[in-house]
Amino acid sequence: MTATTGIYSEGTHRVIPVDSCLLEDERADAIIATVRRLASSFRLRAYDEDTGYGLLRHILIRTGHRSGEIMVVLVVTSPVFPSRNNFVRALREAHPEITTIVQNVNGARTSMILGDNEKPLYGKGYIVDELCGLTFRISPKSFYQVNPSQAERLYGLAAEEACLSGTETVVECYSGVGTIGILMAGRAREVLSVELNRDAVRDARNNARMNHVDNITFYENDSTRFLLQMEEAGDRPDVVVLDPPRSGATPEFLDACVRLAPSRIIYISCSPDTLARDLRILCGDDATGPYRACRIVPVDMFPFTRGIETLVSLKLR
Repeated sequence: MTATTGIYSEGTHRVIPVDSCLLEDERADAIIATVRRLASSFRLRAYDEDTGYGLLRHILIRTGHRSGEIMVVLVVTSPVFPSRNNFVRALREAHPEITTIVQNVNGARTSMILGDNEKPLYGKGYIVDELCGLTFRISPKSFYQVNPSQAERLYGLAAEEACLSGTETVVECYSGVGTIGILMAGRAREVLSVELNRDAVRDARNNARMNHVDNITFYENDSTRFLLQMEEAGDRPDVVVLDPPRSGATPEFLDACVRLAPSRIIYISCSPDTLARDLRILCGDDATGPYRACRIVPVDMFPFTRGIETLVSLKLR
């Protein structure tokens, strides 16, 4: 099966061939085209979702906006990669700007992009970039905003809306590589950062060390479970920051948050639908709930698309 690269048609897994995209780094487009060409010349069969056959499943490119570093992740269905060394050599010769190449193995018949097993084929297996004046390490499975310029605006706004004076305990939930928590740590007494993804937590700890931040603690835990454990221990945060996935926060998380009663909640959402749903729990349908939305700011992370990030600053009534 010939390799096809592009984007999914809305609501399907049918791939529409795309050679360039104005929303991503031009270098990524060129590298993807080269991988597609090399896959054909090396006779690497593209993965077929219907049959489960084929080796090359996905190509993931991560680029450092300011560092210029580039990571190429080749997602394959088997650890056996024919002519792997020659393939990597040919890719590096075509694109010497590549910083690292990683092989990720995902043999599961699911819609998940990345599998659990990976190893660097070239370079250190991660890239480093700068955001908000801080340095961050990004691994293949760690979440990192694809539009760093707007991410700086978004995270700066989150720090501003938290209204920190240096005495507060901040809980950062769904924290990824700890970007927001590390940024807020310089303005708070302490930050407790919670993330379920083990790779992201590892990167976050490294990020704190790289930036010499010592008043932040990272927990590999489910955010809902962590809040329930705080409640059981009788602890109360002053500020809760959450940046959940598109599915939003769970009702259990929001209920626990209400019971902990932080003075402020900073909610960052990439889905207006789930944001509206969750705000009904926090603010109430008739605006008489425990929290009041003081400020709502949309941040256009993906120009000329329907996708948008929204920050909501909530204050305890």
